[in-house]
Amino acid sequence: MTTKFKIKELLFGFAMIILLVSCGKSNDEYDASGTFEATEVIVSAESMGEITQFDIIEGQQITENQMVGAIDSVQLYLKKLQLKASQKAMLIRRPNLNKQVAAIEQQITTAKSEKKRIQNLVNANAANQKQLDDVNAQISVLEKQLTAQKSIIESANDGISGDNEALKIQMAQIDDQLKKCNIQSPINGTVLTKYAEKGELASPGKALFKIADISNLILRAYITSDQITQMKVNQQVKVFVDFGEDKMKEYPGTISWISSKSEFTPKTIQTRDERANLVYAVKINVKNDGYIKIGQYGSIQLKTDK
Repeated sequence: MTTKFKIKELLFGFAMIILLVSCGKSNDEYDASGTFEATEVIVSAESMGEITQFDIIEGQQITENQMVGAIDSVQLYLKKLQLKASQKAMLIRRPNLNKQVAAIEQQITTAKSEKKRIQNLVNANAANQKQLDDVNAQISVLEKQLTAQKSIIESANDGISGDNEALKIQMAQIDDQLKKCNIQSPINGTVLTKYAEKGELASPGKALFKIADISNLILRAYITSDQITQMKVNQQVKVFVDFGEDKMKEYPGTISWISSKSEFTPKTIQTRDERANLVYAVKINVKNDGYIKIGQYGSIQLKTDK
């Protein structure tokens, strides 16, 4: 029994040594590690009302500007119809300048014809000067009346035009509010979380769903101060993702950002130098083939000869 026990102890010791050696080797293979994240967008309601349509499901892929739901807009639509009716009634009341001054213009034309006739009679000594002066005075009065009438009508039309422009602005505001009743996706991506359901009351600022473009993920990793000199923006690196059971898959990655400030090593992150307290965050863009998930761990390896 003693001999068997010693043999078991020896085998266990060898196994631990092999495990430690293999772990140490694994840590040395990678320059940094971190977790995958995506640019997440939380879409919120922009208007008040009942959600009349909202059929998206979590995991669904949607496109930019795709309409995925709607908020009740009946009252806004009725208000727009009211504004249109007011605009129509107002434009009908717009005075017609030509028709309003046609009578005065005809009187002026008649008076000028009379003036010409009297002028001929005066020249022939068949009429006196007073008759000519009277018709000239009549023409002057009519012309002043025409000018005043035109000014009144133009002012009225200007006022109606101003009111019409105000109504147009109000209708544009209604159109904008109606547009905000449509629930649309701001980007191409996958629905991560749905916060509301059809029939619920929406209010401005209420979160409706969260979406992210998971076809392009970001690996946020942390490097030590001695590694930062080996990295630069747009540098190509190797990204390894652990899918369990010793299945490591390699992806090409591009460094898109390097922090200019150091920070304390996050507890969940392992670096090549475990003794390092201060590290720098880096972001690596990785094209996702559909297997990488947000929050999954990944490691990077610089494409340099060691």
